[in-house]
Amino acid sequence: MNAPAGPFRDGRREDSAKTIAIVGGGFTGAAVAHQIARRAPGQFRIVVIEPRTQIGGGVAYSTLEPAQRINVPASRMSLVQSDPCNFDRWLRADGVLRDDPAALLPDGRAFPARAVFGRYVAETLEPFLLSGEIEHLCTRVVDILPGADGRTTVELADGSTVVADYVALAATHPAPTLPPALKEIADDPRLLRDTQAHSVFDAVQPDARVLIVGTGLTMADIVASLDARGHRGPIIAVSRRGLLSRGHTDVAGEFGTFVEPPSKTALSLLRRIRMTVVAAAAEKRPWQHVLDVVRNQGPQIWAALPKRERAKLVKRLRPFWDVHRFRVAPQIEAVVERRIEDGSLTVLVGEPISAHGGEDGIEVALRLRRGGVRVERFDIVALATGPAHRALVEDDPLVSRLAKAGLVGLDPFGLGLAVDERSRAIGADGRPSPTLWVAGPLARGTVGELMGLPEVARHAEAVAGDIVKSHVFGFDHAS
Repeated sequence: MNAPAGPFRDGRREDSAKTIAIVGGGFTGAAVAHQIARRAPGQFRIVVIEPRTQIGGGVAYSTLEPAQRINVPASRMSLVQSDPCNFDRWLRADGVLRDDPAALLPDGRAFPARAVFGRYVAETLEPFLLSGEIEHLCTRVVDILPGADGRTTVELADGSTVVADYVALAATHPAPTLPPALKEIADDPRLLRDTQAHSVFDAVQPDARVLIVGTGLTMADIVASLDARGHRGPIIAVSRRGLLSRGHTDVAGEFGTFVEPPSKTALSLLRRIRMTVVAAAAEKRPWQHVLDVVRNQGPQIWAALPKRERAKLVKRLRPFWDVHRFRVAPQIEAVVERRIEDGSLTVLVGEPISAHGGEDGIEVALRLRRGGVRVERFDIVALATGPAHRALVEDDPLVSRLAKAGLVGLDPFGLGLAVDERSRAIGADGRPSPTLWVAGPLARGTVGELMGLPEVARHAEAVAGDIVKSHVFGFDHAS
């Protein structure tokens, strides 16, 4: 259901009340809306366009799967950047930890189910929705059309439109692309492509033979979800490198610095990180303390690298960065380790090269990295390859339309959309848009590290601030 109409919904808009359309109401869109409403109360009509009935959940935090937990301690997750412990306090006051005692570790860190964080964001936004400060249109955007008058018409799937002065594209991660080897089973119901849906695992039998394509965080979530349902059958997880997401350290901290001075090549950065990890170990400090510094200094590190070196970093080091940066919740890590130890989970280094469905299962041929082909028959094949950012323009209908109109384009590294240093979309003419911003992970080709929730929240705050400044000071305001 759409939220109640705001004070400017009837068309009698005051001159000072410009309209901001936020396309996508997952965490990123919710954070942008929240920041604008708090920074400039009553000055804008803020419209969030999101087909889900609740703002703030998106793909990650709308899942009702209880075994899928946040992978960052609650004390480091917050919608309110000025109050980093906002979610942690809400969580402990809400009572959810009594219903899910496994969420709380002996050391006090909390890793609740993802849906709990989605509910927290929704409840934090609720007063703004009830007052009309933020509006929620429960539909999706089909096109964005800039007008000659400088305003933009946002066309919606329900046939209505929103005429906006500013637009923030806060779209979700693109869906994984099906590997070519699995095309033959694309329509087979035994192929699980959306593993975030709560009911997707209900039909998996306890003794089912399962293949998971991908070995990162999504694979770990799938294993935990199956295990929680009593599945004890054999699971094979396969990826080209066979890398598993690493776990958290018990004690938070930071060690080293990487911006004084910044590295100018990918190789020198790698050597510097390795040397710092060795130095940290000599002081009995874990590698996580070093990588947390790299994460926090990510934007400065990325900005200091020439484009050629950024491309090397993405091509050669990104998979290794991902498994160290995006850590698995301890509860889920324990399940994965147990399944590996008891032999019911096998991790292979390789890739599928063919798949054929039959009455007695799906036969998949796996080419192994060390040579040879392994042919196995599975009852279920689950996709866990991660977002397909390089295929964004082809696979996402809205982004495809915007690209054909010359309003957006891919960044040169295949990480998302091209934006300038203020996250304004760069069109086919090479110039930044005066009215279209890209918020969240799709801007990381310019911004740098922008996949974890703390970084996304900071970026949403920056985008919200730039929109407000553009309204007050003009398009070319100084940052």
